[in-house]
Amino acid sequence: MARHNQLGKTGEERAAEYLISKGYIIRDINWRSGKMELDLVAYRDSTLVVVEVKTRSSHEFLRPEEAVNLRKIKNIVRATDAYIRLFNIPFEVRFDIVTLVGDNDRFEIEHIEDAFLAPLNG
Repeated sequence: MARHNQLGKTGEERAAEYLISKGYIIRDINWRSGKMELDLVAYRDSTLVVVEVKTRSSHEFLRPEEAVNLRKIKNIVRATDAYIRLFNIPFEVRFDIVTLVGDNDRFEIEHIEDAFLAPLNG
């Protein structure tokens, strides 16, 4: 596996561990349907929380959350809609971003709740 792919996988695992430590219940990690993907799907306080995980080895180029652009948001919302329909989810939905900067041994983790809203015209 390429180094950046391994870093991303490790980041998703660490993000899930972090959320669990904060009282979230993880429903899915890397949920896929066709070309659609959701990094983490969690549940807390009667809310379905869809989490985009961004992992970087440094802040050298962009802050990790800056990689979540409008196109990425639209893809996340589309995948979330498919997830909700497939599993008949009756809860409110919130979109968060968890960023991890560092390496396998030590990450700086930031959790951005309500990071974005679904665009009106998807």
